[in-house]
Amino acid sequence: MTTTYTSYKLITADLGKSLERVAKEPDVARETEYYLSKIGDIKTIDQFFADTRLYNYAIKAHGLEDMGYAKAFMRKVLTEGVDNEDAFANKLTDSRYKQLVESLNFARQGEAATSFDRAQKGVVDKYARETLEQSAGEENAGVRLALYFARMAPSITSGYAIIADEALAQVVRTTLQLPNEFAGTEVDRQAAAYEAAIDLKDFQDPAKLTDFLDRFTALWEIDNSTDGYDPLAVFGASSGYGISSDLLLSINSLKLGGR
Repeated sequence: MTTTYTSYKLITADLGKSLERVAKEPDVARETEYYLSKIGDIKTIDQFFADTRLYNYAIKAHGLEDMGYAKAFMRKVLTEGVDNEDAFANKLTDSRYKQLVESLNFARQGEAATSFDRAQKGVVDKYARETLEQSAGEENAGVRLALYFARMAPSITSGYAIIADEALAQVVRTTLQLPNEFAGTEVDRQAAAYEAAIDLKDFQDPAKLTDFLDRFTALWEIDNSTDGYDPLAVFGASSGYGISSDLLLSINSLKLGGR
């Protein structure tokens, strides 16, 4: 059986080829062809929402498939854009909504919004990446989490951004070897603990991000493997990521759900 670490490395060793394979899958190719043939003719938000197939493609491309039913919510996101500080998307901690607006910025570009490359090829590329992650998750949830984290990590600028996205939080808790119960502690303390344990600027550095995810995939394998294999052996005993003894003691003293 292929380990989480090995599976992740096989996919990311040549991510371009992995994405090409996904893009050529019949279902993906068919939906992509439809999207590209129609999106340029969409001039208004109303037209976009009226074409369910287009809407579903764009929502999935941005990892928001589970929110597809909430059309009033999504309409508010796109209608208000991101240029105004008080815009709805800017008040949401989850950066995926801002990314959706940046791809289809009707609020800023009006009828020209869908003519830009980011609304066409940009969305298509995102759709292939999202499909790749979903497919990987069918075999191994840890691989999907690692791929997702790799894509989203550069947008993490605070501990709160981690808390706002359970998938990101799960990766961080696993890598820092925190119990799942830690998610029940008071939000401000969670954020402070994450920021104390990790230099979030490391997520802007490809090499450091790779080290972080190597450790995650190895630890995920330990937590989810039924055999005695220890994938962390390939890294040695030390790691650049972990919880200091003082911070761990502080975390252990927290009461779930409060101060």
